[in-house]
Amino acid sequence: MAKIKPFRALRPVQDKAEQVSCVPYDVVGNTEARAFVQANPLSFLRVTRSEADFSANDNPSKDETLGRARSNLQDLIKSGSLVAESEPSFYVYRLEADSHTQTGLVACVSLEEYEKGSIKRHENVRPDKVEDRTQHMLALRAQTGLILLAYRDSERTLSLIENSTHCEPLYDFVCADSIRHTLWKTYPSNELINAFREVSALYIADGHHRIESADRARRLLNKENPTGDADHNYVMAGIFPASQLRILPYNRVVHDLNGLSEDAFLARLGTSFNVELTEQTIPTQHGHISMYLGEKWYCLRITEAADGQSNVIRTLDVSILQDFVLKPILGIEDPRTNERIEFVGGRNGVSELKRLVDSNHAAVAFSLFPTAMEDLLEVSDRNEVMPPKSTWFEPKLKDGLLIHLI
Repeated sequence: MAKIKPFRALRPVQDKAEQVSCVPYDVVGNTEARAFVQANPLSFLRVTRSEADFSANDNPSKDETLGRARSNLQDLIKSGSLVAESEPSFYVYRLEADSHTQTGLVACVSLEEYEKGSIKRHENVRPDKVEDRTQHMLALRAQTGLILLAYRDSERTLSLIENSTHCEPLYDFVCADSIRHTLWKTYPSNELINAFREVSALYIADGHHRIESADRARRLLNKENPTGDADHNYVMAGIFPASQLRILPYNRVVHDLNGLSEDAFLARLGTSFNVELTEQTIPTQHGHISMYLGEKWYCLRITEAADGQSNVIRTLDVSILQDFVLKPILGIEDPRTNERIEFVGGRNGVSELKRLVDSNHAAVAFSLFPTAMEDLLEVSDRNEVMPPKSTWFEPKLKDGLLIHLI
């Protein structure tokens, strides 16, 4: 059963929505975030990534960045760029990119259900990132970005959500990346609440650190106010049918070959893969990995002996790369903490992989076949976890369009 709840959103006024909205806090680095903020003083990155509001030469403390985030949020409210709803509501959020469309419901979901496992996860989290976002939520008393949740398709919920789009939207704009964002407000409906009660489980697609941080903030705030229906016991999320979500590959680059020459590295690969030169920069099927090395593209095809595994996690392409290349050959035991590896989200394309290697920033790049949505659901149902950076969901939900005050 999925428990959803309407909420009183803090949101941009209509003519400022595009300017205020921004990319999720964790998909840009400091340099890129600072460039966004300098180009657009209304960017909500000044709240979610307030360190970007300082100059590149500054070295602000954590207290200073949290203080700046608080004051920047208050400035947006005082200037009238953000307004608070007078009553709890649901919202319908549609994203359109090229031929892809996804439409979901924005609501609050129960953190108690997350703790019980009814909201299922597929990744581990890093304690330092959880601590960072927990402090941010507590300092602002606000959840500033959406968690992306998926559910197995339900005709009843799809119909009710679609019916909510037959009116004038709150926001409708196309960003510089050509993604169209449309948002409708819909009033609380027992029919919609009951339809989601028939949904057996919700699955975290993107936002493991956000939801874990919200749960940690909940436990801390419950010491002050243990009321079960308090705002901090819920977290804001965009809830989408699994069939509509699009997973792009999460590619990798490695800075060096772990002391091996290119010829020795290729020879080591040959023990588990058929290695062939190719012009195919993007794999077309599971079990094929495209590799860029020494200004050449190779196709790595896992051999039958290496592929003889039944566990769904072990047969993911990200697992094959980790288990047969990164760990045994390149010496990367834990890709979450090893500084010799970098992850390149699917939105950047293989041109970024080639650039990083050709510029000698990296020695080798791997272009991967994307993880299937059904694999994510199966891993979550088994209460297991995927390797880090297994999925890149695109298009991304915007931060700043809806804020949940706690």
